[in-house]
Amino acid sequence: MKHLTFLIVIFFIIQTLDAQSLEKLKLDALAIKYARQSLPEYREFLSIPCDAHFPADLEKNRTWIENAFRKRNFTIKRLPTKGFDLVLAERQHKGATKTVLFYVQVDGQPVDPTKWEQPHPFTPVLKKPIVDGKWEIIPWESLDGEIDMEWRVFARAAADAKGPINMLLAALDAIAEAGLSPNYNMKIIMDFEEELGSPNLPDAVKVHRDALKSDMLVILDGPMHVSNKPTLVFGARGIATMRLTTFGPRVPQHSGHYGNYAPNPALLLAQLLASMKDDNGRVIIPGYYDGVELSDDVKKILAQTPDSDADIMRKLGIAEFDNIGNNYQESIQYPSLNIRGLSSGWVGSQARTIVPDVAVANLDIRLVKESDPERLIKLIRKHIEAQGFHIIENEPTEEERLTYPKLVSMGYDISYAAFRTDYDTEIGQWLDRAYTRTFGSSPIRIRTGGGSIPISPFVTTLGIPAVIAPSVNADDNQHSPNENLRLGNYFEGVRAYMGILVEPLK
Repeated sequence: MKHLTFLIVIFFIIQTLDAQSLEKLKLDALAIKYARQSLPEYREFLSIPCDAHFPADLEKNRTWIENAFRKRNFTIKRLPTKGFDLVLAERQHKGATKTVLFYVQVDGQPVDPTKWEQPHPFTPVLKKPIVDGKWEIIPWESLDGEIDMEWRVFARAAADAKGPINMLLAALDAIAEAGLSPNYNMKIIMDFEEELGSPNLPDAVKVHRDALKSDMLVILDGPMHVSNKPTLVFGARGIATMRLTTFGPRVPQHSGHYGNYAPNPALLLAQLLASMKDDNGRVIIPGYYDGVELSDDVKKILAQTPDSDADIMRKLGIAEFDNIGNNYQESIQYPSLNIRGLSSGWVGSQARTIVPDVAVANLDIRLVKESDPERLIKLIRKHIEAQGFHIIENEPTEEERLTYPKLVSMGYDISYAAFRTDYDTEIGQWLDRAYTRTFGSSPIRIRTGGGSIPISPFVTTLGIPAVIAPSVNADDNQHSPNENLRLGNYFEGVRAYMGILVEPLK
């Protein structure tokens, strides 16, 4: 009798649902089904090493992903570059009048297995949270039963960025069972050198402009907002890198004999770097922030992002943040100048009583749409010269050593520029509709993300707008040991990408 009553209640609930609600319930169920079914395929993909420094491993990844998209009725084409060739997967849909290009990244950061809390970074493991932020490996067979959405898959590239690729594959399978397909044509460009800075991508986009021709670009990459709510990101900073090397004695010298006599290159470098910023972290090189104007309207847009600076500082373990902008979102609207690594002599148990021979600093400059990277490099160079340094490009000659008391070798590389798309463009409105229909409310919209992805070549060369549709958890440890993807994000990512695939382009 109770069972009959339950069925009657369900029957009446169903009767009250409109067609759109029923369709949503159907797609939600398919998302769960295919997200679960795709986890073995995801695990298999993660087991293939993907450090771009090893082309033989990349070839295995390329073969795997080409086969995966062929199974979904995509045609595959390799686009030659000066490095590792890109892969373009394409699928036409009946009646489609527009084409959406999707960008995915296949390679991952290098790994140091000794820093990972598992047998190997390319041997994916499933973990559950225990106490004090610790994780415990559990059998993969645990996925056969009830799945806890707080479990995580730990492996290099789990989040950055094989996870989104597998989410897309699962989403394609799910809508196929529902008898649905996009009302636009799909092109998927796969980059195998993103973690190297995609050095060959700009030229490749120019050469293969016709093959890549599209109406808009969706980037399946990056972390969601820290709240882990559905997120769209409308821009990303570009990146340039710089290497500075200062010189002391020809070889390291005994600090007892030559301390107070031989200039110390580590001190010279420290003084030079310190001269570039004030105590509040602001770059004081004249003109560095020129062109960046945050109007009241822009500040209102930035304020819509639900950040808490107190929470961010607590998470980072810092007492205050640098005074570039009034909050986190404002800070990343400006170009940065970051010391990403320093080296001189020896430290720790290897420390020696010497005056070092060289000191090295590696810098990165995060670019915004308003900043010309060549101009910023010239400003830095001019500043270094103003500090009394003679700039060279390689090792100093003997004559240079004996002529210039302040020598610095300077090298730089500009990887790619920033991009930013307005909220009210066609692509922005379309993705907002897709997420609102899928999740019942508008997504968090971020004007510019803090990270850098090689999208500007597509925007500038193809003349198309671009938006990032991130899906992974913000605390995924990307680029670090113990990279991971939360299963809840994987399942919701499948649903989000299904929403994008079935939302009509008008």
